[in-house]
Amino acid sequence: MTTTTEPVGVLVRRWRERRRRSQLDVSLAAELSTRHLSCIETGRANPSRDMIRRLCDELDVPLRERNAFYLGAGFAPVHPERPFADLGAARDAVEAVLTGHEPNPALAVNVRWELLAANRAMGVFLGDAGGEPSRQPFNVLKATLHPDGMAGRIRNLAQWRAHVLRRVRRQLARTSASGLAELLAELEGYPLPDKDAEESWEAGNSDGDRYGDGAGAGDARASSGNVVFPDDLVVPLRLSTAHGELALLYTTTVFGSPRDVTLDEIAIETFFPADAHTAALLREPGMIQTRGPG
Repeated sequence: MTTTTEPVGVLVRRWRERRRRSQLDVSLAAELSTRHLSCIETGRANPSRDMIRRLCDELDVPLRERNAFYLGAGFAPVHPERPFADLGAARDAVEAVLTGHEPNPALAVNVRWELLAANRAMGVFLGDAGGEPSRQPFNVLKATLHPDGMAGRIRNLAQWRAHVLRRVRRQLARTSASGLAELLAELEGYPLPDKDAEESWEAGNSDGDRYGDGAGAGDARASSGNVVFPDDLVVPLRLSTAHGELALLYTTTVFGSPRDVTLDEIAIETFFPADAHTAALLREPGMIQTRGPG
C-alpha cells in the first residue's frame, strides 16, 4: 500500500501542475472556490474525503497515488491492492480476453511492464528471450529491447525502439508510477540499433516486396485503389520468427471503473496482423506454443 509523508496540499499542487491546470480551472470543475483550493495547496485547509475524491477525479490521478492523497490528509487509504492471483472475477476476465484473442498474441502487464499473464500465442514473441531480460519479474520491454532478448529479431528496431521510449515517457508523465523512471533510463541505455543495416533492409523491402514475398500488398488496397501499408496507419512491429516474418499492430485494453490499485494498473496488449501474410502465418497451428513465458 502506498505510504507518504507529504502533505495533501503538496500533492494537489504537484498533480495540478502536472496536468497543466490553473487553480481557477480546477476549482470551477471540482466545485470549490479558488481561495479554498489555494488554502488546501498551502496547507491552511485540509480537504474532506469527498473533496479529495473530486480533486483526484478532475486531475485524473491514478488509484495508487489517490491513496497517497488520503494518507497525506490524515485519512486511511480508500483503494485496496490485491495480488493479481487474488482478483477473482477480474482475473478470470483477463484470462478470458487473452484466450479469446488466440491465435493473436496477447499479454497482460502491470504499470512497470512486468508480465502478469499471456496466452499461448505469445510464445512466438517471448519464448526465446533469455539471459538478463528473462529474470523475474519478467519485464516485457526489457525482453523486447535488450540485445540479449528479442532485439536481434526486430527488423525495424530503430523505429520500434523510438516508439516504445516515447510511450514510456508519456506513461511516466501521466502516472508518475514508481519504477517507470528507472525502467526508462535502463531502456535508453541499451545499445542503439544498427541504422545502416535497418535502412538497407527497408530499401530492399520497399513497395511490393515490403513484406518479403509481397504477400499482403495486394490485399491491403484501400477503396481509392492506393496501397496502404502498416506504416501509413500505425508503427508496425516487424518480427522475424522461425515461421516467417510478421508485421503486427497492437491495441491496449484497460478495465473501466477500477477500484483496486492492481486492477487500475493492468493493461492487456494484443497484437493483430498488419497484412494478409501475417494473418495467414498466425493461423497456422504450429504458431501457437504449448505455453508462454512467465
